[in-house]
Amino acid sequence: MEMLNKLLATPFEFVRDYGGPFILVLAVLVFIHEWGHYIIARICGVKIEKFSIGFGPEIWGRNDKHGTRWKICAIPLGGYVQMFGDSDPSSAAPAEGVTEGEQVRSFSDEEKKVAFFTQPLYKRAAIFFAGPAINYIFAIVVLSALFMFQGQPYMPPVAAKVVEPSAAFDAGIRPDDKIVSVNGEPISRFQDLRPITDMNIEKPMQVVIVHSLGGKDKGWDEANPVTLTITPRRVVKEDRFGFRHEVGLMGIISPESAFEMQKHGFFSAIGASIGETLRITTMTLKGLGQMIIGTRSTDELGGVLRIGAYAGDFASQGIIAFITFAALLSINLGLINLLPIPLLDGGHLAMYAMEKLRGKPLSTQVQEYALRVGLVFLLGIMFLATWNDLVQLKVVDYVVKLIS
Repeated sequence: MEMLNKLLATPFEFVRDYGGPFILVLAVLVFIHEWGHYIIARICGVKIEKFSIGFGPEIWGRNDKHGTRWKICAIPLGGYVQMFGDSDPSSAAPAEGVTEGEQVRSFSDEEKKVAFFTQPLYKRAAIFFAGPAINYIFAIVVLSALFMFQGQPYMPPVAAKVVEPSAAFDAGIRPDDKIVSVNGEPISRFQDLRPITDMNIEKPMQVVIVHSLGGKDKGWDEANPVTLTITPRRVVKEDRFGFRHEVGLMGIISPESAFEMQKHGFFSAIGASIGETLRITTMTLKGLGQMIIGTRSTDELGGVLRIGAYAGDFASQGIIAFITFAALLSINLGLINLLPIPLLDGGHLAMYAMEKLRGKPLSTQVQEYALRVGLVFLLGIMFLATWNDLVQLKVVDYVVKLIS
């Protein structure tokens, strides 16, 4: 209810605290994403007609010396790069020709050289892949810098306390025991446990531990590791905004007194940031897979309201927290765009893969049907995500009470 109450009580402060950070982080990430498409297209010799941040009416714009129209539009929920020869910004199909006034003429040989649709398959694929790729590169660079200069949050993978009763207690974990691995994955930080347990709710996990020798200062029985079977229990938690999340709990409490920011050297920071990026990508894919097969609720699927809430929350915690949020959101933006859904970059890449296998492009009719299906699917996902946000923020309940 916090966001709804603030909106009703102080609309200006609501826009300042949530709308401002949301628009800022989204504009930066969209620019980075579209710049990836833009720069590779330029390298490949393709002319760019428009580079837009946002959709709808143009608020500001200018033309550069290459003939590209750089502009900011009224609806800041995305952006696009329109390449020469495309019928629309989605690059769904080539234009019929060059429009001059009310007339349409065929492309000249020189114009075909700089048109997107005439480029070799590998160039077209590279242009679409560049957007998600640069989102990942941005996240890795930002996280690497943070890990070098600010440090990476670290707590040892030790059970400071064990909840009674709990899955961990029932399995035999005791205070000061150290977790070595889960399902064969080494655990070096306590922070590594949460995403693993969240992805294994009500699923037995093979957890390797070493027992304490009598306290944190006396070490552990490293020579005699013990393998336990622990099944995280499903718990639905609600954050301060009202958004619900399913988490898996083993029942062990972190050693918060041992929390520190562990600084890395240059190469160590890059390795840690790549590892963190891969972990987030893997966990996100697993979460999406669980939603598809029905083992995780789609209530966790959030839209712009949820992103806006978290953007404002992280911004209130300071610039470092906000930059970290931007890096994590960049990973998700890159991943989502790689999904093989028509209209997304991954959908274009999937079509190019089929073109490579077939030796010729898919028919125009097939491509049009695929794009329509993709549009309906994406609109459906956006509606579901927005509905989840409105329900969990109690906006729906508020409106019902007003009209009842």
